Amino acid sequence: MSKLKFAVPGMILAFGLVATTASYGKPEYTKKEKKGCVYCHVTAKSKELNEVGKCYDKNKSLEGCKAPEKK
Repeated sequence: MSKLKFAVPGMILAFGLVATTASYGKPEYTKKEKKGCVYCHVTAKSKELNEVGKCYDKNKSLEGCKAPEKK
C-alpha cells in the first residue's frame, strides 16, 4: 500500500511533464531559424501558432513559409 501511495502521484507527475513539454516550441527553433517567438506565435507568451508557425510545424523549416505582415 505504501508503494502505491507514491507510485500513482509519480505517474501523474511524469505524464504531466511529458504532455506539457511536447507541445511547446523549443528555444532550439529560435536559435536555428534566428527568429523571435512572435515570428511563429500569435504572441510571445502564446502557444497559438500564426500561419508561419503552422507552416513551420508542418515542414520543420521556414523555407516556403510567408513572413508575417508588419502592422
